Amino acid sequence: MRAFVRILLGMFFISALMMRTVYAEGTEAENMKLKLESELKPELESESKLEPESKPELLKLYARSAVLMDGATGRILYEVLGNESLPMASTTKIMTCILALENGNLEDLVEISEYAASQPDVQLNVRAGEQYYLKDLLYSLMLESHNDSAVAVAEHIGGSVEGFAKMMNQKAREIGCYDTNFVTPNGLDAADKETGEEHATTAEDLAAILRYCIALSPKKEEFLEITRTASRTFSDSTGTHSASCQNHNALLTMMDGALTGKTGFTGKAGYCYVGAVKRNEQTLIVALLGCGWPPHKTYKWVDVRRLIEYGFSNYTYREFEALEETQLPDVKVEGAKTAHIGEAAFVGLKLVSEPFGMLMRQQEEVKIVWKLPEILEAPIKAGTPVGVVEYQVDGVTWKTDSLVTEDDLEKIDWRWCFEKVLQAAGLLAV
Repeated sequence: MRAFVRILLGMFFISALMMRTVYAEGTEAENMKLKLESELKPELESESKLEPESKPELLKLYARSAVLMDGATGRILYEVLGNESLPMASTTKIMTCILALENGNLEDLVEISEYAASQPDVQLNVRAGEQYYLKDLLYSLMLESHNDSAVAVAEHIGGSVEGFAKMMNQKAREIGCYDTNFVTPNGLDAADKETGEEHATTAEDLAAILRYCIALSPKKEEFLEITRTASRTFSDSTGTHSASCQNHNALLTMMDGALTGKTGFTGKAGYCYVGAVKRNEQTLIVALLGCGWPPHKTYKWVDVRRLIEYGFSNYTYREFEALEETQLPDVKVEGAKTAHIGEAAFVGLKLVSEPFGMLMRQQEEVKIVWKLPEILEAPIKAGTPVGVVEYQVDGVTWKTDSLVTEDDLEKIDWRWCFEKVLQAAGLLAV
């Protein structure tokens, strides 16, 4: 009789348990809201007990707008009005070059149009009807900054200057540059005929475009080969018109580790520059807009040196220390099979992490934040992503690791419940 009563009570408990599981499934969306579980500060040797850092050193710069960027991560290390929209003159040509490399064939013959031949100085002095190899026009573009070569390249790749400008703007958006508007392939001051929007960028966007050219583009090696070449001699397809180009990027010979760069000037833009320097496997990118007007042509080199030396003197590469798994909590799982009816189920977590580091100031701290749901719902498969660990510097997340479940947890069903009731009544072996 007692066994019969136990079975009846067990069946009642089963019904209540199953109803609870159904209810839990109906409120799963609420239970799965991410909750900030904890904020941890790793005990890094160099930052465990440091006073809050003072503001970065204020540099005396000539440029109206300037940015110093970490070439590896894109992090802005120093800036002065880095998001101000300004004309960028011939620094435009880094985008013209990379688009031509990605969309053209260097052995293509490019025929010169009347419009290309009519471009103002600086010129290769091409003539309408002449043909040049695309690769030679790119050397002309990047070493001597020839405006006629830029238009010839644009027409060949984009069908027209307008078509090429659309390609330039599309690529800018793909890179993440939303404050840039390209109108010309050579950087001459102009405005869009339809919108009236001027040819302009920001120092931050310009630095990001160069970062793409030298680090992210599938044609980065070709870009560097062209822009690092000291001189190039070539002729048109018939051998009638020959030309010799010299690289005018003085940074290549004036700074240790100079990697690449492009100068620019118009009356509206002033002197502009974008370039990169690499030392000890770390790359810094500088972008300058409005860096003086004639006769102050050398101001840009002063600013470049100050920014580069500031960067390498104040920032060093530091590896992020991954969160230790012993610090991770187990997560409760609703509706999961356990050893006994009514027993709470929990699942352990594993961290999926890859090495990562970046340039940081000595007193900067890495803050580690994990985000997990309060409750998970059975069934659970081992290796299921259920949360993340974020590594933040100055409030920006630079690395994200996944948190995955360690074990499988099956969902409660009628068979499991009935077996547990029979076990509790002593009618089934455990």
